Amino acid sequence: MDFLGIWLMAGGVVLGLMILLWLLSLALRNASIVDIFWGTGFVIVAWAAFVFTPDGFLPRKLLLAALVTIWGLRLSIHILRRNWGKPEDFRYAAWRQESGRSWWWYSFFKVFLLQGVIMWLVAAPVVAVMGARGQRGLGWVDAAGAGVWLIGFFFEAAGDWQLSRFKADPANKGKLFTGGVWRYTRHPNYFGDAAVWWGHYLVAAASGAWWTAFSPALMTFLLVRVSGVSMLESALRDSKPGYREYVASTSAFFPLPPRRRN
Repeated sequence: MDFLGIWLMAGGVVLGLMILLWLLSLALRNASIVDIFWGTGFVIVAWAAFVFTPDGFLPRKLLLAALVTIWGLRLSIHILRRNWGKPEDFRYAAWRQESGRSWWWYSFFKVFLLQGVIMWLVAAPVVAVMGARGQRGLGWVDAAGAGVWLIGFFFEAAGDWQLSRFKADPANKGKLFTGGVWRYTRHPNYFGDAAVWWGHYLVAAASGAWWTAFSPALMTFLLVRVSGVSMLESALRDSKPGYREYVASTSAFFPLPPRRRN
């Protein structure tokens, strides 16, 4: 099966999963479950492509499937624990109120189908590796990809863990956390997520799928300009005490040594 066939198959898997998730959200009256599913969705796509493509270089397929699985399951578990027992995310709640009675079908297109399309596009390097023919053995590009992935995973996982511990202490309510990896970047989780996908891409490039660079580029753009850094920064600058000073001393995205305050 060539890449297009595998990619279309992956798209069908994603569409089916998103329809089921949408129906579940209607029953629960909570569209936030789509966030919990985000990481797991890539895991399902990776292993579906793995199983249905007998071609491809097995060691590289296993390497990338393992990287995607570790990243995706950790992310889903983290968001599940964070959201457990809490009401629907304010973004979806606002859209629900704006849409009124139309939300039941509008949510499918604005939330679930949209995220499904993004997932399908971003998964391209993973799908390409699973079915690529004539691949060479593992080499330095694979090692570089695993190294970039490891850096990204560390920043994302450490950032989430450190912030969760900080917020768990009632004495820190309303306070700004600037320790740990948050000392070097204001958004270590978003930087880490982007780096993870550039790592996935390098493994794919080692298989010959260099053209799937649009995947990590899209993910980075979304994290920086759309749903990540840009959205949070606009809200935190005026609502979080001390955030303007934090901005003056700390890199927004790439980890850098803290700047000295005048």
